Amino acid sequence: MAKTITSYQTDLIEALKDPCEAAAYLNAAIEEGDREVFLLALRNVAEANGGMGAVAAKANLSRESLYRMLSKRGNPEIKSLFALLHTMGLRLAVEAEPHVCGAA
Repeated sequence: MAKTITSYQTDLIEALKDPCEAAAYLNAAIEEGDREVFLLALRNVAEANGGMGAVAAKANLSRESLYRMLSKRGNPEIKSLFALLHTMGLRLAVEAEPHVCGAA
């Protein structure tokens, strides 16, 4: 039996097709506290959702502006970020720090 070898990136993109996996992945990227890590994670999730062109069209953004928005130097506007996440079945949420909620 021949063994199929897949790359990490291919496996990652396949896993990120599940919105629950994508949400966990993006939350982990946010926890890193690094803008570039988060933008890379968003690019990977966009790739899993049909690629940059398809996601840009669904979000009513130009493909070029989506590439710029998610580049290493990208600085997405909140409106664009909401639109992008919505097209991928995701949303942005704010939570209190764990140490704050349990404090008396």
